[in-house]
Amino acid sequence: MEAFYRTHKYLVEHVNAPLRRYLMDEIDWTARLIGIKGTRGVGKTTFLLHYARENYGASNRHCLYVNLNNFYFQGHSLIEFAGRFVENGGQVLLIDQVFKMPDWSYQLRCCYDMYPNLQIVFTGSSVMRLKEENPEIGGVVRSYNLRGLSFREYLMIQTGENLPVYSLDEIIDNHELIVRQILSKVSPSVHFKNYLHHGFYPFFLEKTNYSENLLKTMSMMIEVDILLIKQIELKYLTRIKKLFYELAINAGKAPNISKLALDVETSRATVMNYIKNLADARLINIMHPVGEVHPKKPTKITLHNSNLLYAIYPINVEIQDVMETFAINSLWKDHKVSQPPHEKFFFIDENIKARITDAKRQTKPRTDKNTIYFRYNTEVGAGNNIPIWLLGFLY
Repeated sequence: MEAFYRTHKYLVEHVNAPLRRYLMDEIDWTARLIGIKGTRGVGKTTFLLHYARENYGASNRHCLYVNLNNFYFQGHSLIEFAGRFVENGGQVLLIDQVFKMPDWSYQLRCCYDMYPNLQIVFTGSSVMRLKEENPEIGGVVRSYNLRGLSFREYLMIQTGENLPVYSLDEIIDNHELIVRQILSKVSPSVHFKNYLHHGFYPFFLEKTNYSENLLKTMSMMIEVDILLIKQIELKYLTRIKKLFYELAINAGKAPNISKLALDVETSRATVMNYIKNLADARLINIMHPVGEVHPKKPTKITLHNSNLLYAIYPINVEIQDVMETFAINSLWKDHKVSQPPHEKFFFIDENIKARITDAKRQTKPRTDKNTIYFRYNTEVGAGNNIPIWLLGFLY
C-alpha cells in the first residue's frame, strides 16, 4: 500500500489543474458509488486528482487515487485492495480506468456491499453504459459525463476571468444584456477562433503538437474505447477507421449508408452499428428528424467537436461546417438537436427552430420571427439574432 500512497501524494502535488471544472459542482458527492465517463483526452485523471487535492490534500490517507493500469491488479482483485485500504482507515477510493479490469462492475458492487463506509469514485470511457449494460451496479451508481472544455472554460483559462454559466433560455431571452456583461471583461472574438481550432481538449496546455496529439488520441478512441470495450475483433479495425474517415470528410451531410457499406465492405446494419459506436466514443454527433432515433438513418452526421475537423482535414475546412459542429456539440450537453431531411434549419428540444448564419454575408437569408439565428463573425446580436459564441457558455 505504501507505494500507492507515495504515487498518490506525488500526483496530487503535481497535478496541473488551471481550472475548476463545471462538473465538480454538478456531482452529488454524498453518493457512495460515482461513475465519471468521458472521452479520451478530456481530463478525467486530472479531474480526480483535482478533487483529491481540493478536498483532502496530498498527504491525507483517507483518500487514495489508483490507476487500474497498474500491474498489481493483474494479481490482486479490486475487492482485496479496497479491503486493505479500508483497514488502513481509507474512506474515499478514486479509481482511474476501471474498465481495464475484466469483471470491474461485479467487483465494484462487491466493494459497495462489503464496505459500507467506503466511497468509490471511478472513471470510464464514454462508450460505457454504466446503468444499462452493468446490472450489478445499475441501481446504485450515480453516472456523470465529463465533457471537453467549453468556450467559457477555455476563456477562463486564457484570461483568468471568472465567467458564469447561462442556460439556453437565459441566452435566448437576455443575450443582449449577457453579451454586454461578458464584453466588459473579455473580448470573445480574440479567442474564439483559437478555441475552435485547439481548445476543446485540455492537453492544448501541454508543450506538444496539438494536432498530432489529437490524431493519436482519436486512434486510441477507436482501438481501445470501441474495439476493446465493445469487444469487436481487431480485424475490423481498418473498416471502422475507414468509415470514420469517410464520415469526417463528408461531415455536415446526410450519410449514404449503402455507399458507405460498399466502401468499407460490410453490411448496412454493421455500418449503422459502427456509426453508433463512433458516436458513443464522442467522435461524431448524429442528428435525426424529430421523433426518430438510432437505428433510423441519420439526416446529418457532424464530427463531435470542431478541433477534430482541423486535425483530420485542415486544408478543406469550411467555416459553416465548423460553426455548425460547434453549435451542435455545445447544445448536446443538456439538449436534444434534431434536423429534418434536406433542411438548413434544425430543432432544439423538438420545439425551438434554429439556424446558423454568417453575419457578414452580403446577401442575408430571409429571416423568420419564429426562428433563432445563431450568427458567426459578430460579437453582438439583437432580437432573435444571437452571436454563436454565446453557446459556449452553456456549461
